[in-house]
Amino acid sequence: MQQLNNILSTIDSYIGSAAWFPYVLIGVGLFFTIYLKFPQVRYFRFALRVVKGKYDKKEDEGDTSHFQALTTALSGTVGTGNIAGVALAIHIGGPAALFWMLVTAAVGMCTKFVEVTLSHKYREKTADGTMAGGPMYYMKNKMNMGWLAALFAFATVLSAFGTGSLPQINSISTSLESTFGIELWHTGLVLSILLGIVIIGGIKRIAAVTEKLVPTMAVIYFIGAFSVILANASNIVPSLASIFGDLFSGSAAGGGFLGASIAFAFNKGVGRGLFSNEAGQGSAPIAHASAKAHEPVSEGVVAILEPFIDTIIICTITGLVLLSSGVWNEKHLNDFDNTDMTILAGSSYSDKSDEGVAQLYGHISSETPLPLYEGSLEVENGVITSAASIINARSLAEEVKIYNAEDESLFTGSLQVTSGKPVSPDDYAFKGKSLVHSAPLTAIAFTRGFFGDSGKYIVSIGLLLFAFSTAISWSYYGDRAMTFLWGTKSVVYFRIIYVVAFFFASFQDTTIIWTLSGITIALMTLPNLFGLVYCRKDIKDTIADFWKGFKEEYPNEKAPK
Repeated sequence: MQQLNNILSTIDSYIGSAAWFPYVLIGVGLFFTIYLKFPQVRYFRFALRVVKGKYDKKEDEGDTSHFQALTTALSGTVGTGNIAGVALAIHIGGPAALFWMLVTAAVGMCTKFVEVTLSHKYREKTADGTMAGGPMYYMKNKMNMGWLAALFAFATVLSAFGTGSLPQINSISTSLESTFGIELWHTGLVLSILLGIVIIGGIKRIAAVTEKLVPTMAVIYFIGAFSVILANASNIVPSLASIFGDLFSGSAAGGGFLGASIAFAFNKGVGRGLFSNEAGQGSAPIAHASAKAHEPVSEGVVAILEPFIDTIIICTITGLVLLSSGVWNEKHLNDFDNTDMTILAGSSYSDKSDEGVAQLYGHISSETPLPLYEGSLEVENGVITSAASIINARSLAEEVKIYNAEDESLFTGSLQVTSGKPVSPDDYAFKGKSLVHSAPLTAIAFTRGFFGDSGKYIVSIGLLLFAFSTAISWSYYGDRAMTFLWGTKSVVYFRIIYVVAFFFASFQDTTIIWTLSGITIALMTLPNLFGLVYCRKDIKDTIADFWKGFKEEYPNEKAPK
């Protein structure tokens, strides 16, 4: 597993986690924001009227209403990125990472508007009578680049697993295990069956489920989140100050947190922001292409609401929960993931002094790596007696105990280590105090509110609903991509593999799955962003024609300026 994660991390370092990737993503959003004169601001109120169905017509072609298309797309974006992704961004980049998530959302509102408008404009009716759209259709029908369309569609199929299936069930199962003690594979089996029942009904059943599921899960999550924020009201202002105060200095070390540079905050904030709202990735346009509308721009404006709801509202709330509760830089008792853990040679490291923090930060940032442990690690009654230290989740671990994985008894004996990793990691369980990230960190934060320890149940339920709804929507994205590539008959095979992979991902390593998701996101995003810029004149003309027709059709309506 470690070797596979290293390979995936290397690939990801050249695309999704590359230094240039966030600049391309933000740059395209800024370009269209200026080029189209801030449509995410000017059209916001109009979008609310459209989603309510004010301008709907009976003759409009499509499979879903504006609201159903919005909730389907939202169910695809509101998922682990809002609960686990925010926690991971702050864990790596510090509070300032949340700011960059919000910036990504602000410009992403415009990007989403552009990609949805184009995808709706060039959608097609398939052999089974349903609508099919997405960036692959404007790449084929407008750009005449069938090869690029095929590349995007293939990347969408991969991303359906890397974004929609694997990380979603993994976060659900690990959360339910830590909260309720439910076996990982038990969760995977039950939810896989439910997933199969929902997606076999196609977009109409998916839309019927998501239009009820999205509002319900939002209410449940907000109740729990505000119980934490209000219980820690005195920390709200300091939390906000840390988000904006660390922008140009990087986040300083504090508690178990060893610090983060400006670049770390920017890269992780933008990366997690994209994972959360998917603006520019080209996924949501596939859902919006099914909407009943005679004008593509009317569906495009509805898409403006997505990043606003998903990131600016929900992710901000999650961020305030993590920061105001103080859990983000505290060490908590947890089970160590082998991919998150490194055994260092020497036992004199400390995070209690400036010199020690600088030394440890140099290691986790890969600027000045410390020597890794090699050879036999001696352990007595679970306690390491050799001169060694453990880094877990980017922090210096404390009170570490090693157990036999088979019966969970304290281990005594020699443990072979190579390059800072146990030779047989599956034979041992490392436990101790360290920083925590992803969904488990958010679950801990929710125990610091009015509901006390019961708050973690809200996270588990919220994560279950959020992530499961994401998996449902992404199954639709994948089957539309399969339809584009190999026709409607190929969809059934995709659905079978999708459900099976969903099950197996419930008990696989978290870090590997997150790394894979970063790669698949980039494989969709880069072709889509190129296509958007290529079609910039088309989108501008389409918008102008829409408002001209709107004024003629609704002379008494006030159109946005």
